[in-house]
Amino acid sequence: MTDMHLIPVPQLRTAMRAVVQGFGSSQAEVQAVATNLIDANLTGHDSHGIGMLPRYAEAFLQGGLRANAHVSTLVDAGAMLRLDGNAGFGQVIGAEAMALGIARAQASGSCIVALGNSHHLGRIGAWAEQAAAAGLVSLHFVNVISRAIVAPHGGADARFGTNPFCAGLPLSGRDPVILDFATSMIAQGKTRVALNKGELAPPDCLIDDQGRPTREPRYAVIPPFGALLTFGAHKGFGMALMCELLGGALAAGMTQRDDASAQRRVLNGMFSVLVDPAMLADRSAFEAEALAFLDWVKASPAREGFGPVAVAGEPERASRARRLVEGVPVDATTWQEILGAAAKLGVDPAAVQAAAGLGG
Repeated sequence: MTDMHLIPVPQLRTAMRAVVQGFGSSQAEVQAVATNLIDANLTGHDSHGIGMLPRYAEAFLQGGLRANAHVSTLVDAGAMLRLDGNAGFGQVIGAEAMALGIARAQASGSCIVALGNSHHLGRIGAWAEQAAAAGLVSLHFVNVISRAIVAPHGGADARFGTNPFCAGLPLSGRDPVILDFATSMIAQGKTRVALNKGELAPPDCLIDDQGRPTREPRYAVIPPFGALLTFGAHKGFGMALMCELLGGALAAGMTQRDDASAQRRVLNGMFSVLVDPAMLADRSAFEAEALAFLDWVKASPAREGFGPVAVAGEPERASRARRLVEGVPVDATTWQEILGAAAKLGVDPAAVQAAAGLGG
């Protein structure tokens, strides 16, 4: 197993802002990208955190990621918006798309936001959290245009991406319920993290390049490629299809249909539905019923080998609280990849190392 660095959050923020400046980004974009990536690490989703920067650097240098790009409106039908992300940083594009949709939903009760051509949107839960902070329920169906990494149920090779689904529900005076998951057994980034840590992938998540079960994460990261499997067999496969059809075909006008292994960019389409629950029912009655159900579910006694019942969003908040105090763990391999990306972007790796509080 590889060595680990435990980096305090303030130092990590400074170091990652230094790296992102290498893209030529505005200060606002530097702040948005670095903050979003570190937030993913804080919530325990290292697969969507700072370890993505090497991939972003490669995409940028190939021309597949554009710095300082913003959302363009293609269709404005009041409570329906179709937006183009212009291959910009998803951390900026996602926030701008949600802000537009939130304003419309607050005015009319609901809004459908069809976003296409955004570079990697990161942890989709961030956009459900943005909507929940505005008092809105949201649903998000996302497709991925990159090298195919997930096999269809019963298939022996990869045909689509990890195609995440997310839903968020706000509760006054309480933390929101945020459900956010890849339709594959594990996120592709988790195989990168496992490979860098020298760990095996969980059982029944992967097949190798011959379609045989394997726990070696390399088959999802380096050639010869195998594939991830969908969660829940045909059920996860069906949901992945709907994410591709809604987030890809409908929202983005672009679906995964080729290998694209030479391109390092990661494009996302996202079909989002935003709803103001106060427009449907008495908000206090809705929240009282929701809280009563959540309390009822959480009162279930823990089964042997398990901790207390937790609902969606709670594990992420627990991870955030812990890592804010203890620091963010980053394996040595991933850290060296980040320093390598900094060098490619014209940023002094030694300065990044020093900003993180790590020795030479």
